[in-house]
Amino acid sequence: MTIHKEGKWYCLGGIVIFFVLLTAISQLFPHWPPLFFVLGGILLLLLIWVFWFFRIPERTFLQDPSAITSPCDGKVVVIEETTETEYFNDRRLQISVFMSPLNVHNNLYPMQGEVDYVKYHPGKFLVAWHPKSSTENERSTVVVKNAKVTILLRQIAGALARRIVTYSQKGDVVNQNEELGFIKFGSRVDMFLPIGTKVDVKIGDVVQGGVSRIATI
Repeated sequence: MTIHKEGKWYCLGGIVIFFVLLTAISQLFPHWPPLFFVLGGILLLLLIWVFWFFRIPERTFLQDPSAITSPCDGKVVVIEETTETEYFNDRRLQISVFMSPLNVHNNLYPMQGEVDYVKYHPGKFLVAWHPKSSTENERSTVVVKNAKVTILLRQIAGALARRIVTYSQKGDVVNQNEELGFIKFGSRVDMFLPIGTKVDVKIGDVVQGGVSRIATI
């Protein structure tokens, strides 16, 4: 397991804050050892959570040109037909994966192809499962196409997620399970696929980025 590059400064800052607060507690309450250990334990748990949040575990990715792999870890919360109005302007199959603060938060390309469209949208910070979060929250849209299919990915900020990182640029040639970006502190990723695509998951399924098959082309 490694620490994602987006989290290195957070982890370093967490270590500094941990020791500063630990020293302050020992100075303020020198005659209260139990309080020192209780507060120190809470601070240690918070520090461990920061490292845990930015972890990148070692995995064997699914490599299959017929598969649409999950772009992130989390739970499938939406599978429905909807009208996509930013790029396709037609009916699409939407599949959404919600990431809790405990999930791995790097985002991956679900298939090989070329990046055809990238756009960042500032917006609100509604809870990520809110129906309007896909169109009103801060978000970043990436479209990937190849000879078989064109799909749209949308990174969506949530109530806690205040920083979306997207590495994609128009014209990039990308591989399946290559890193697309990172969303900090809870959120979701929407995928828009052609109507009629064979779906291999159901609502409530827990999926892993780059490992779980979401759909079959």
